[in-house]
Amino acid sequence: MPPFRFIHASDLHLGRRFANIPQPPDGNIRGRLMEARHAAIGRLAQAARDHGAHHVLIAGDTFDTATPSPHVLRQALTAMGEDAGVQWWLLPGNHDNLRDAEELWATLARDAPANVHALATPEVRQMAEGVSLLPCPVTHRATGRDLTAEMPGTATPEGDIRLGLAHGGVVDFTEDGAAIPPDRDRSARLDYLALGDWHGRLTVSDRVHYPGSPEQDRFKHDRRGGCLAVTLGAGAPEVAEVETGSFLWREAELPLLAEQDADKALRDALPATGRRDILLRLRATGWARLPEQVALTRAAEDAAPDFAHFELRSGALGTLYETADLDEIDRGGALRLAANALRDESEDETRAETDRTIARAALARLYAYVKEDSA
Repeated sequence: MPPFRFIHASDLHLGRRFANIPQPPDGNIRGRLMEARHAAIGRLAQAARDHGAHHVLIAGDTFDTATPSPHVLRQALTAMGEDAGVQWWLLPGNHDNLRDAEELWATLARDAPANVHALATPEVRQMAEGVSLLPCPVTHRATGRDLTAEMPGTATPEGDIRLGLAHGGVVDFTEDGAAIPPDRDRSARLDYLALGDWHGRLTVSDRVHYPGSPEQDRFKHDRRGGCLAVTLGAGAPEVAEVETGSFLWREAELPLLAEQDADKALRDALPATGRRDILLRLRATGWARLPEQVALTRAAEDAAPDFAHFELRSGALGTLYETADLDEIDRGGALRLAANALRDESEDETRAETDRTIARAALARLYAYVKEDSA
């Protein structure tokens, strides 16, 4: 039997609105992120063509909700139908599960192009000659059970490749039996188990993989989204990572030392190229005087427009207070009294850390306002 090639993808989450990302007054980052998710359909199809594959498996959560808007659904199906030589196999996940998205899967079964297959039942599908697909559609958002449990007893034609497709975690840190056993490939005699749900790339074993989302959507994995080009034949599967993501979500620490040039430290931490397609979150840690904190804030404000999204988190940055810095706010009077009170609150270990952080931030803002007024 010749090698069987396919693309393994998951968690496309078409229609995600990214309400957690602030929308700048003069930009449309949410729209760009939504469009990138739709464009991932074309990139997955291209990955299939580039690797001699005729099948794309989406291991759950093709859509972000059970009720995607008509234009999200129609445009997705149109994009998938553009190349009849690429077959799409869509598995219900927890976001677009069968119970909540009953109408969605009925629409897919009725209106999808001939090359788009809605896997709304656990029946074995013949993907190609000699290749049996064992799908495990998610029935409820929280099933509370291992949906692959029936795989070991599922019969397929003698000699067929057994390809499993499921959505869920291999570890859930509970004893409720909902996790997929990491050795399910062996117990079910699978040649490959294509999993979804985890948005980052993860190898469970030679035959069990998570590809991650083709377009990332969170500050967690520090790499662009991708899919897997898989070849099944004699021996272990050949699995190649293929980058498909447009945006890089990156989170990094910015450690500062006393008397360090905070402005320069921030600029040195920024990527030199590709900023327009990077969402960057920097966490400032360590210690800095008030003047350096103001310089850090201004450097961040100056750099922010270069990026798709930029945020500086300084809650973990400690403040070094010097009399000379407080004198620059005021040597006496109401402003100095306010500055002293904020300093005392920020150093009061009987207060909650959140209150101390707020006091530090307020004192830094007071210092910045005074410096701006005197400039």
